[in-house]
Parts: sequence; structure tokens; C-alpha cells
Amino acid sequence: MGIFSSISNAIFGGGDESAPVAPAAAPTAAPLDKSADPVASTKSVDVLKVLATKPGADKLNWQTSIVDLMKLVGIDSSLDNRKALAQELGYEGPLDGSADMNIRLHRAVMKAIAVNGGVVPPQMLD
Repeated sequence: MGIFSSISNAIFGGGDESAPVAPAAAPTAAPLDKSADPVASTKSVDVLKVLATKPGADKLNWQTSIVDLMKLVGIDSSLDNRKALAQELGYEGPLDGSADMNIRLHRAVMKAIAVNGGVVPPQMLD
């Protein structure tokens, strides 16, 4: 399972979101195919509500930080995993772990979640 799939499963439900995630072997297409995820295709999910109720949400800056978002959903936020996530989502900028990369990656994740049925506030998309 890819890293984006793990994040998506943590929000929409399904899969074992507590399983450790290794860097992806090969990039996968984004956004996810809704037909492959019956939860995402059948209803909208309030992303803020789901994530805000996760343990530790009040101590992390998951609304803007990809590192904190990954920690919140139980995924290793190492640079290798962020690079793999960036490749899954088609990020074309430098994979250097910079603040710019992390901000763009967070936005890309939120946009992909929105495409797949997540209700994401506009400020998290731009």
C-alpha cells in the first residue's frame, strides 16, 4: 500500500492505518480511483472533523504541516517517506525536505483527498 493510500484510509476508513509504511517502490497515479475505494465514492467526509478527533491532534500542526499530518495518522514522517509520497502524487519540485517542499506536499495531499470525497477547507488547498 502506498503512503497516500495510508493517509486516505486514515481519513476515509478501511485498511490497517497503524501498519508501518515503507517508502513506495514505484510512483502510483494520483488521485486515487474512486471505484477502488467504496467509502470515498459513496459519501463525503469532513476531513477536519475526522482528523481533529484523532488522539494527539491538539498537539500537532497537522492543518499545515505534512510531517505533523503523517504523525497524526501514524505514518513515519521521515524524509524518505515524504519523498515517496511526493513521487506518488506527481510532485515535480526538489525533494530536499525544504519548507517549500513540505508545504506543497501538504497541499497536494489535501487536494487529492478532496478529489476523492474529502471535504477540505479552501485554505488547506491553496
